[in-house]
Amino acid sequence: MHKKTLAIYLSFTLLISAPFLTGCSGDSSSAETGDSTSKSSVFSFGSSKSKNHSEDKKRATVKEYLLPTASGAVVYGNDIVSIDASNVSEGYVMVRHQGGVDKVKLQITTPDGTTYSYTLAIGSFEAFPLSGGDGSYHIDILEHAYDDMYAIAFSQDINVTLNDEFRPYLYPNQYVWFTKDYKAVSYAASLSEKSSNDLDYVEQVYNYVIDNISYDEELAENVQADYLPNIDRTMDTKKGICFDYASLMSAMLRSQGVPTKLVVGYSGDAYHAWISVYLSEIGWVDNIIEFDGKNWSLIDPTLAANNSSKSVAKYVGDGSNYTVKYSY
Repeated sequence: MHKKTLAIYLSFTLLISAPFLTGCSGDSSSAETGDSTSKSSVFSFGSSKSKNHSEDKKRATVKEYLLPTASGAVVYGNDIVSIDASNVSEGYVMVRHQGGVDKVKLQITTPDGTTYSYTLAIGSFEAFPLSGGDGSYHIDILEHAYDDMYAIAFSQDINVTLNDEFRPYLYPNQYVWFTKDYKAVSYAASLSEKSSNDLDYVEQVYNYVIDNISYDEELAENVQADYLPNIDRTMDTKKGICFDYASLMSAMLRSQGVPTKLVVGYSGDAYHAWISVYLSEIGWVDNIIEFDGKNWSLIDPTLAANNSSKSVAKYVGDGSNYTVKYSY
């Protein structure tokens, strides 16, 4: 059985001084034009074991969905800033800014020193992943001052001990937002009901995304800074840029209990995004993969959808073209 994780181009910069989001390319100059089909299957989080497709069984469909909350038990801030750290053990923090500025940025520095930068909506809580594991995190909230300059409005250090290493990649967050009422979540459940096991389920999710969502060239050319995906909008319009592809598949997988990272990094010199999933037999698959039923090898489905398999294999090679920078 063929198996590939979703990998898609995402060109966007998350910089405090000059945030800018652009569209992503549907092809690559590194590969020749041709035809190829892409399928994906991965094993989900949990204690169950991978099963052969021939077995007449159904996977256990998730009925109750995780939802981040600002419960108010542990809150840092002031009159305009709130950092709700009540549920950091679940792998997320809730942040809100209620001030009168036009733009607000959030920076979260993980225990290893990696800084994640976000645009923060004004007026409501948003969820952000604590994707650096256990340890001390530093949070800065910055307000727009002038031009591309921001001033720190509030800072806080928080200590995190996760209940489960997978939690940051099962909850919704700003980049992978969903609730039980989302069409994508409902459809994901319907695919699960028809799936024989986790491998079959993820293959169906991937095939749905690839077969039904087309690349939006116009949006890619005109996308605004700080663009955020909306998975139900993507389903309704049946089109999107690569960020939309990644967010939709991540949400459908997470809602059914499959730990999924939306990974951002580099494919060669280009900013790029792909999906990384947890497989109980081998752990996190942090590169772009293909599964032939026995062995794992690297593959990039975005390239595969637009180029010959031979040229894609030559480009992907041993995975050295891919460099992980952030995991959401």
